[in-house]
Amino acid sequence: MNTKTKIALITGGSRGLGKNAALKIAQKGLDVIITYKNSSEEADAVVREIKALGQNAAAYQLDTRDVKSFDTFVKNITDHLKTETGSPNIDFLINNAGTALYAPIMETTEEQFDDTINIHFKGVFFLTQKMLPFINDGGGIINISSGLARFALPGSSVYGSMKAGVEMLTKYMAKELGPRKIKANVIAPGAIETDFGGGRTRDDQNVNSMVSNITALGRAGLPDDIGGVVAFLCTEDAGWINGQRIEASGGMFL
Repeated sequence: MNTKTKIALITGGSRGLGKNAALKIAQKGLDVIITYKNSSEEADAVVREIKALGQNAAAYQLDTRDVKSFDTFVKNITDHLKTETGSPNIDFLINNAGTALYAPIMETTEEQFDDTINIHFKGVFFLTQKMLPFINDGGGIINISSGLARFALPGSSVYGSMKAGVEMLTKYMAKELGPRKIKANVIAPGAIETDFGGGRTRDDQNVNSMVSNITALGRAGLPDDIGGVVAFLCTEDAGWINGQRIEASGGMFL
């Protein structure tokens, strides 16, 4: 990594949408740091792919529900960056890491609720807080939401509500960080064919057909449909986009 190259940090970048976004960001000429929760092998493979594109990359373990681990995580990556570039700073933070929860309100446990809020809201809030001193002025924050924050499907009450919270939080980030010229936006994917949620959009033909039938473009989404949108927000071309919700769903429930 060199001081002239911008740097993006993306959580949950070892697979799925996060992996695709990391590669698309690298294709835009940025260096990338990814995090992974469990599989260092998957993360190392993504790092190799990014390096093959001519950009520098590194991977660090992070459980975004474990707020108490954030200080150590931030120290590790900022020490790494200071050694590599002479500066501990990054330019873009992409809060992507997440898991699915499919449970009706009547059956949702307090443990499921707390786990979802820790991953999808509390973790996003406090990781951003911890990283703010190390985001260059003029940089950006990109949060990942969901179409489920706009429309309701049975079983996603907690997940959708947390994503709605992230969307409002993004507006506050844009407002409060405006003096530093740091932009904050949120991307809301529709249903995507990945292993998210056990891969049910990809593998369950009934779910895939339902999604296709309610989507104007007539199919479920693919990782390539999202990664490029994330990467675009890491470019100068997106410099005047701020505080916005960008839904990339192919037109679900229009």
